[in-house]
Amino acid sequence: MGEGSLRKRKGEDNGKEDGQSIQSHEPQTMNLQKEAKKPFPFPPSVPVGICMIVGTIIGSGIFVSPKSVLANVGAVGPCLTIWAACGILATLGALCFAELGTMITKSGGEYPYLMEAFGPIPAFLFSWTSLFVTKPSSFAIICLSFAEYASAPFYPGCDPPQAVIKCLAAAAIVIITIVNSLSVKLGSYLQNFLTAAKMIIVTIIIVSGIVLLAQGKTENFKDSFKDSKISVSSISLAFYNGLWAYDGWNQLNYITEELKNPYRNLPLSIIIGIPLVTVCYVLINISYFTVMTSTELLQSQAVAVTFGDRVLYPASWIVPLFVAFSTIGSANGTCFTAGRLVYVAGREGHMLKVLSYISVKRLTPAPAIIFYGAIAIIYIIPGDIDTLINYFSFAVWVFYGLTILALIVMRFTRKELRRPIRIPIIIPVIVTLVSILLVLAPIISAPELAYLYCVLFILSGLIFYVLFVHFKFSWPRKISKSITMHLQMLLEVVPAEEVTE
Repeated sequence: MGEGSLRKRKGEDNGKEDGQSIQSHEPQTMNLQKEAKKPFPFPPSVPVGICMIVGTIIGSGIFVSPKSVLANVGAVGPCLTIWAACGILATLGALCFAELGTMITKSGGEYPYLMEAFGPIPAFLFSWTSLFVTKPSSFAIICLSFAEYASAPFYPGCDPPQAVIKCLAAAAIVIITIVNSLSVKLGSYLQNFLTAAKMIIVTIIIVSGIVLLAQGKTENFKDSFKDSKISVSSISLAFYNGLWAYDGWNQLNYITEELKNPYRNLPLSIIIGIPLVTVCYVLINISYFTVMTSTELLQSQAVAVTFGDRVLYPASWIVPLFVAFSTIGSANGTCFTAGRLVYVAGREGHMLKVLSYISVKRLTPAPAIIFYGAIAIIYIIPGDIDTLINYFSFAVWVFYGLTILALIVMRFTRKELRRPIRIPIIIPVIVTLVSILLVLAPIISAPELAYLYCVLFILSGLIFYVLFVHFKFSWPRKISKSITMHLQMLLEVVPAEEVTE
């Protein structure tokens, strides 16, 4: 993926002198189609930062994960505790990334942090895993969630057939891929509408739950820890599913440029914003339990749909409609950003060169987006939501742990770097230890083939690193060049540097 840009940042000269942050030195032009982005009409501060954090994190996960979290711990009390603990872990992790992001301002997610701390191999394996494991599986999970909620109203009282769910999910991937390949503006308009829908349905569920609690619907909270099944493995798997709903906490340092006095307001926004998301998630789960017992929630094919049927009838159709909007919005946002990740990896020579090309007519990274959509469809064919979430979470927490370990390492090896945000060392130590526990516990106590496949796939990136990056053998490059030429003619794409803005 290289030391280039996954997200455009303001970069100047590479400042590695004493007391300076490591900054990006990427070109100041961008040949992808983009909207003229004006800063906020007023100086953004903590309230705006909080809103951006809430909007970034809340997505499809809260409509999918409650059932899986409860299934792993078995009772209402431990379930709500896990949701709160996931919020605490996400807050601590976000603070670690805030220090990293302001210390090393090169863009590219975790890549530059791993590169500075550990060298090129862990950094390449991160980009390899992002391209083939975490980003496509995330896209597939969200589209499967959309398919479950979109099909649930047509199969009352029973689970929709898997063939229907997978076909709907594949159709969603194809449509989103086409939209983002055709126009940045169209994808942006769609995202704005769907984000509003997401916040509407979250508000409806929370307010309904509060009203039900005020009416005395508390019987499902009695003996809330009875029949719980607590073990290291079950807690780890519950965390996997809960943290899926918080996914996005690691990207919050990207809002630095949007904030007034960011080195003060970013940590403050994180400390307020993520706990606010946590409160929302706990309240949504409480809302579910006001009308469903643990058994009923586990038997529900779509938890929010069941909630809507019992609380909002005859307007219960609102819930699956708006949840479908929310999930498709999350999928659209995921496709938009991850398509750019593939584009940059191709540009840096870590993937087929054609993936760094852009459409002549549309000025979008169409080959990268199509590649990303194709990999996501492959994940949908054999996978189900729970298996894919475990697969995704295992892979992503390997690199979260490594990245936060990099923060600890650079406290001793790169003391000269300026750290505008400096958190107590105990915070990254705690998050690193929890990451190790989350990665190892399921393997030791409840091993599954999915984890083995994930490890093997991550390590297989070493083969490609040796062939394409380290030794730069000529025959892989000849094959890559041949494929690039054929796809270039088929898709009508050209290298970005050949397109003038």
